[in-house]
Amino acid sequence: MKTAWSLYLVRCSDGSLYTGVTTDVERRFSEHCQGTGAKYLRGRGPLTLEFHCSVGNRSDALRLEHHVKRLDKKQKEALIRETGSNSERLRLFLAACSG
Repeated sequence: MKTAWSLYLVRCSDGSLYTGVTTDVERRFSEHCQGTGAKYLRGRGPLTLEFHCSVGNRSDALRLEHHVKRLDKKQKEALIRETGSNSERLRLFLAACSG
């Protein structure tokens, strides 16, 4: 059985957005909140999980993460508003942003 990977965005107290991928969003977000996750998020709490959706395998997740990390903040905010947690809408949104 293949493991399902998810893409997620976390909002920091300063308003910045962190993008990551994982096989367990709840566990990873908990690690971030406890300060044992990504170094970028340490000391930036309280944190809010703004977006997450299942995106397929690890390769798909890493490719989508790369695309999202290249978006500016305004585009990431639009992604959160417009895609819900729908992976197909996410892919269409990123395709539209790519030109």
